[in-house]
Amino acid sequence: MNKIFPQKLKKGDEVRIIAPARSLSIIGAHSREIADKRFEEMGLKLTFGKHVMESDDFESSTIESRIEDLHAAFSDPKVKAIITVIGGFNSNQLLRYIDWNLIKNNPKIFCGYSDITVMNNAIYAKTGLINYNGPHYSSFGQKLYMDHTVEYFKKCLMEDGVYEIFPSDKWSDDMWFIDQDKRVLTDNPGYLIINNGRAEGTIIGGNVNTLNLLQGTEYFPDLSDSVLFIEDDAGTAPHIFDRDLQSLIHLPEFKGVRGIIIGRFQKESKINDELLKKIILTKKELNDLPIIANADFGHTDPKITFPIGGEVSILAENNQSKITVLRH
Repeated sequence: MNKIFPQKLKKGDEVRIIAPARSLSIIGAHSREIADKRFEEMGLKLTFGKHVMESDDFESSTIESRIEDLHAAFSDPKVKAIITVIGGFNSNQLLRYIDWNLIKNNPKIFCGYSDITVMNNAIYAKTGLINYNGPHYSSFGQKLYMDHTVEYFKKCLMEDGVYEIFPSDKWSDDMWFIDQDKRVLTDNPGYLIINNGRAEGTIIGGNVNTLNLLQGTEYFPDLSDSVLFIEDDAGTAPHIFDRDLQSLIHLPEFKGVRGIIIGRFQKESKINDELLKKIILTKKELNDLPIIANADFGHTDPKITFPIGGEVSILAENNQSKITVLRH
């Protein structure tokens, strides 16, 4: 497959917000004001899909409405990037209705995470377009402690060149959207090395239980010479993450995986460092793969932005760890 790298954003560019999963209507006005201001500070102009405020029994909108907004964003030559409102549960409804040639012939930045994992990986699998696991529009609605998130958003989407992903100083797993001024921060001890080694490869992944929805379909990406970036949300538990990971390992294509980076778990999951190590070390297929955990992506904050289909090198040796994005 020929990889397609979209042009980087620059000041003055138009960014289109669309809602492939849940609706913009569930995001509070105050959070939207803060998000709008953050994009303005980056010099980016926001526009919104025609149907982003529609909401049904599933806090979403019809397949037709969501597809219309997606196609309109890729068709519009003024739009340089597309960012999703928030995650949800139903982005995979869209896959059979997407005009993949439209996307391939109009390459541009596409960014989101969580339920958007199905679109991130399907877009790469079907078109070769590198796109991005990173903050939603709603993520930018946080009033405080956004520096690390914004820094890596810019590094990945607005700058060229290699960049290293350093751990944040502190992280949070709080209900920031309820009280913007009452935040709970936790000191970050840095990366957790589970298995030593070195690897280089193509980044595949995102939310692991969402990625698994693509197994056995034409939308699942090639795992040859890949480095998996995987995470899970508060709805998971140790036994659920264990079986989701095992499901990936059972794929014949898993032999192409060269290393794994695991995003930080939410506190509600009850998955701590020792339990995560136990899960990993029960799986002999992982013995020779470098594995680093507690990276800043997933459902805690801050969130880095990283390229699905991009290239990364990882080092985990002698208590030293390094994650470097090579092409994005």
